[in-house]
Amino acid sequence: MVKVLVTGGAGFIGSCFIRYMLSKYDDVIIINLDALTYAGSLDNLKDIAAVHSKRYRFIKGDIADRGLVDDIFREGLSHVVNFAAETHVDRSIASPGIFVRSNIQGVQTLLDAALVHGIESFIQISTDEVYGSLQAGSFTEESPLNPSSPYSASKAGGELLARAYHTTFGLPVIVTRCSNNYGPCQHPEKLIPRLMLNAMQDRELPIYGDGLNIRDWLYVEDHCSAIDLVMRHGKKGAVYNIGGGCEKTNLEVARWILKRLGKPKSLIRFVPDRPGHDRRYSIDCSKLKRDLGWEPRIGFDEGMEKTFQWYSLNLDRLQ
Repeated sequence: MVKVLVTGGAGFIGSCFIRYMLSKYDDVIIINLDALTYAGSLDNLKDIAAVHSKRYRFIKGDIADRGLVDDIFREGLSHVVNFAAETHVDRSIASPGIFVRSNIQGVQTLLDAALVHGIESFIQISTDEVYGSLQAGSFTEESPLNPSSPYSASKAGGELLARAYHTTFGLPVIVTRCSNNYGPCQHPEKLIPRLMLNAMQDRELPIYGDGLNIRDWLYVEDHCSAIDLVMRHGKKGAVYNIGGGCEKTNLEVARWILKRLGKPKSLIRFVPDRPGHDRRYSIDCSKLKRDLGWEPRIGFDEGMEKTFQWYSLNLDRLQ
């Protein structure tokens, strides 16, 4: 059996990854370590936990809790996939220290435990935001890091620490940098669910600045398939970009949602831009395709429709 520690597994991407792995493989055991902050919910895994109760276990706890982490590693882990992180840029501007503790100190605690107890791979989930903004072209894995917010700076710090543990100690670390994810179970503070939920309730759709900030959108299940591939076959010490190849302005996303719901464009409300707001993200994912044969399968229209259907069914509990 393959035993995988998934940290932050009650969150959006982590819960999707657990669902993906337990549904796809019969020889995988998942331990889900999550502190259950505001962004995590066991409702995301209620059905899958019941179906796969013998291969899934939840532990409530903090990745920075060294004693707890050591106890989990003593069980004998095959892989670690670290999703656990504070991720919201606006919150990082208000409270940077929380992000440093989780995204850097928590990573160090996991790395230290992995060194002591041994694993086959340590996957550090990072973000394309560590590259900063660019006007044209796309970032490759060799591009310099230039984070703009306390959030992206803390993620850059965590992944650099992980890569240093590979170089210094030979720890089998792999870093992935993904573009903006969307899909079912995402917290309503994020752009797409916030706009969808507001539009469903005929509320204004707040858009920063002029709405022309560009993001590359990746459906969450495509992201999970890439992580699975990297975990099993990725080169130790490597960095892999994971993107959807789907760049859209925030205004385009808002207009897609309004058109789908048959709501007027007058619901869009432009609000003052946030400090240090990156203009455009774009990553080159050719390395992942070339080395491991991965490409995204879910197009934007299909992914948005799946996302819309989930939020429609869960509107009452999300209000």
